[in-house]
Amino acid sequence: MTVLPDDGFPLAADFPDTSHDEWRRLVAGVLRRAGRELDGAEAEQALSTALEDGITTLPLYTAEPAGGAPRTGYPGSAPFTRGGRAEGSVVQGWDVRQRHDRPDPLRTRDAALADLENGVTSLWLTAGSAGLPVASLATAVDGVLLDLAPVVLDAGEEFEEAGREWLRILDEQGVEGARGNLGADPLGHAARAAVSPAVPDRIAAAVELARICDRRADGLRAVTVDALPYHEAGGSAAQELGCALATGVLWLRELTAAGLSAPAALGQLEFRYAATADQFLTIAKLRAARRLWARVAGVCGAPAAGAQLQHAVTSPVMMTRRDPWVNMLRTTVASLAAGVGGADAVTVLPFDHAIGLPDDFARRVARNTSTILIEEAHVARVMDPAGGSWYVERLTEELAHAAWEWFQEIERVGGQVSALRSGLVAETVGATWEARSQRLARRREPVTGVSEFPLLAEAPLERDPAPEGPRGGLPRVRRDEAFEALRARSDAHLAATGSRPRIFLAALGPASAHTARVTFASNLFQAGGIEPVHDPVSVDAASAAAAFAASGAELACVCSSDALYAEQAAAVAEALKAAGARRVHLAGRRPEDPPAAVDAYVFAGGDAVAVLGSALDLIGVAR
Repeated sequence: MTVLPDDGFPLAADFPDTSHDEWRRLVAGVLRRAGRELDGAEAEQALSTALEDGITTLPLYTAEPAGGAPRTGYPGSAPFTRGGRAEGSVVQGWDVRQRHDRPDPLRTRDAALADLENGVTSLWLTAGSAGLPVASLATAVDGVLLDLAPVVLDAGEEFEEAGREWLRILDEQGVEGARGNLGADPLGHAARAAVSPAVPDRIAAAVELARICDRRADGLRAVTVDALPYHEAGGSAAQELGCALATGVLWLRELTAAGLSAPAALGQLEFRYAATADQFLTIAKLRAARRLWARVAGVCGAPAAGAQLQHAVTSPVMMTRRDPWVNMLRTTVASLAAGVGGADAVTVLPFDHAIGLPDDFARRVARNTSTILIEEAHVARVMDPAGGSWYVERLTEELAHAAWEWFQEIERVGGQVSALRSGLVAETVGATWEARSQRLARRREPVTGVSEFPLLAEAPLERDPAPEGPRGGLPRVRRDEAFEALRARSDAHLAATGSRPRIFLAALGPASAHTARVTFASNLFQAGGIEPVHDPVSVDAASAAAAFAASGAELACVCSSDALYAEQAAAVAEALKAAGARRVHLAGRRPEDPPAAVDAYVFAGGDAVAVLGSALDLIGVAR
């Protein structure tokens, strides 16, 4: 009988210690029973997952990773991997920053005041051609206590006019201790709108704003290093970090050349990153970003000033237009990851962000997402809660090295401006998005409500259109874009004809034989806006042909088990063709001896976008 110690309960006290090699042997034994003969190392590799940037996640992490444990330090001290502050967030949480881009200054004012009265702690205002008119900024913040609520501007090409107008407002109101950021970001604008000959002049204007803010000495910053253009173009986490690092280094060179000390120059920058629903990658990205920036600050001779100020924004790329309610779940996971990763400010984009300008309810849900995480889930009570996780530490380390390599590649071509102008960034990021698009098309990366579990009957949300941002440079992509294009074709067909394109699902045999593949096919074709018609009583060729003729469909898909396919698929497919089916699909991979009347096969891992697009083309659904 085991005697319990006075101070607790024994955990695995009667079990012998096991080694990594022993674990590998056991895994290999399990895989062997599944018909895979692999040795220990191969078994571990079989359970590993390849990520972007050449990073592979392992099924098991131990205290002894290859290369030794990384040096993470402590929160608030170099290399700031574990956080830029030693205290503060434990008391008040992160800065809950709401975005406002409605051009109407009066409606923006009312929305901003409502946000600030209900949990938001700072404002992010878009101005210029993509938001508020610069001259209306004072109206938009009328009633806002600017000494308490920091404001971050985002004015694109008009950052100088907006920044000077904001400085005038602060001086006119006698605001002391102003915080926030003027949002000077000519490189971010150049990334989105293409590099113009005016970029050096725009950089010089931003440097002058930084000099003014430095003289004020009140915590107001001038420059934003926005990595969202690279993320929104489809870039990987390391590419986002490397571009941000190269941009930050450019600003340090420009600001110190203009007379600012290294600590003062570091104090004029704020970094903006995307937070995605891949929570561990987001946590590691923010931790790696601080470590990388601390390295730069150390080289500049100001290691103590190397705590990167981070603004995390829930990813626009992951937001969907169909079934937008799922976006609430995506942004909850992303904002949790941003908080755990140590972001200083977090913006939760409203769930209807991809559709247009948010309504009051959407903004309310967005701000309450952070409030619940801070006040009820107590996420901010612990500094760097993921620190010490062997998986997170290893992922942080590998991501930092991948980002540093990309940063060095940018530096070799002359820095971020040259990398943008030469097309290096566009080509590299584009290749990453192309590879990811293939995974999305094959549903290896599922999008709930879009490529998986779509709802054809759900009425779309209607919102006021959002102002268009700059174009001409890097594209803005979304995970849902290929399937959204198919669904838009289906919607147009519905509006023109009164019905959606249809496909008849010919289910063979009992429910136990066909249900799995009927469900699969129904889900697949609805992702392209094709309505499935299922007659569960179709059990032979004649009845399947009759049911097809009555369905109003032009396409058909045979669904059952492999055993029944061998017995009935050929006859049923021929009967469907005779009844007028323009194409007969079969749910499952192509067998060794395929039925001659089957035209196409749909299966897990197949190119769903290609299959669905071809089906719409065949039945004349306009592009």
